[in-house]
Amino acid sequence: MDDRLSIRLEQSLDFCIKCNICTTACPVAAVTDQFPGPKYVGPQAGRFRHDQAEHSPDHSVDYCSGCRVCNEVCPTGVPIAELNARARAQMVREHGLPLRNRMLGRSELLGMLGTPFAPLANWTMSNRPIRWLIEKLFKIDRRAPLPQWAGYTLRGWARKHLPRAATPLRWTYGLRSWLSRTALVPLEQRRLVQTQTQKPATSTISRKVVYFHGCSTNYYEPHVGKAALEVLTRNGCEVVLANQGCCGLPMLSNGEFNAARRYHTANVHALLPWIRQGYVVVGTSTSCTLTLKDEAPELLGWHDPEVQLVAEQTYDIFEYLRLLDEAGKFDRNLGAIEETLPYHPPCQLKAHRIGLPARDILAHIPGLQIERSQAACCGIAGTYGLKTEKYPIAMDVGKPLFEWANQHPADTVLCDSETCRWQISHGTGLATRHPVELLAEAYRRFDQQRQLS
Repeated sequence: MDDRLSIRLEQSLDFCIKCNICTTACPVAAVTDQFPGPKYVGPQAGRFRHDQAEHSPDHSVDYCSGCRVCNEVCPTGVPIAELNARARAQMVREHGLPLRNRMLGRSELLGMLGTPFAPLANWTMSNRPIRWLIEKLFKIDRRAPLPQWAGYTLRGWARKHLPRAATPLRWTYGLRSWLSRTALVPLEQRRLVQTQTQKPATSTISRKVVYFHGCSTNYYEPHVGKAALEVLTRNGCEVVLANQGCCGLPMLSNGEFNAARRYHTANVHALLPWIRQGYVVVGTSTSCTLTLKDEAPELLGWHDPEVQLVAEQTYDIFEYLRLLDEAGKFDRNLGAIEETLPYHPPCQLKAHRIGLPARDILAHIPGLQIERSQAACCGIAGTYGLKTEKYPIAMDVGKPLFEWANQHPADTVLCDSETCRWQISHGTGLATRHPVELLAEAYRRFDQQRQLS
């Protein structure tokens, strides 16, 4: 552990005033006795871990979903979620990582393996006897929502449909870059250059963008990436699909910090050359952008200036579009969408502490009304709700959201997070969309209306 971070986390234990606000707000503790609450497994147990050479006195910390609600409500700013995540990582170091958790942490590899065989892979994952067998062998719940492979990748689509000569979009990708994020090829041990850059003011926000699509968009939901590229180019952005890999969040969530460090290091090295040319990193997965901005640097304990530089120049897509809007550079020529749609801001978005930028931008669409859910969490928490012992907990956590969505007259729910969308559809039977898809649709409607006029 980074010494400075270790000291900071240790000192933060003394800021816990035992008010139990975090436990009251915790969506997991509210539905199961297997998790006593953030205070007990976080700062309170942290004191014992320190006295016992970091051995965890309470393995119920593994039932923390990492939703960060505790961080949001703590009145003294104790980083409870980080304490819990590090305690889980310590358990992994002591007892090893189950094969199931190792598999679930390899979302990029699973995407690569399943894409060429998408029809067969999708049939296999929806076949009840096979899912039953998978549950027995790997303890991945047979009822849990697993994504469907698209059968093609966003990057492959971009190469075919966006000619290099006709668009500022560029591509760089390769097998070696994936191997460098595994133990098969050691990472180059480069000293990172001492450079510090703050996020630009709204008046100087760059329109040179590296699009960080993440694993889900590349392999499972390329339609989200298409919508993002459409919106960004519509707003005058020069978009680059730079070399990139999994953000590492599935590994961080499962306590596999060493693997997550390799992935994050590879992403930092791949993104830095573009950032030094004046580009900013923009992503459609609010989980991926939070990992680049906060979770990986925080949990892995890095204070290197280049890691911080990537963090400072990373934006969630609607955070970025809102900055363009504030600078008077956002294209407000949007066609009408006469609908009232429910919107669930996921936990990872709330952890950005940027408000609700999607709602702010979608407010420019004529006729569109957005109704926000007040549910704390959908329950899935990435790979948390896929596990047999945690699936019922995830469904109980998400129940208030599911009931609210089903009571709404609309048949589509908006949400910024891919795993949350899959969980919402699983729990309600309703369709789900990323808000950027709605924004792209509004631009297309404007173009159609102008052609008819």
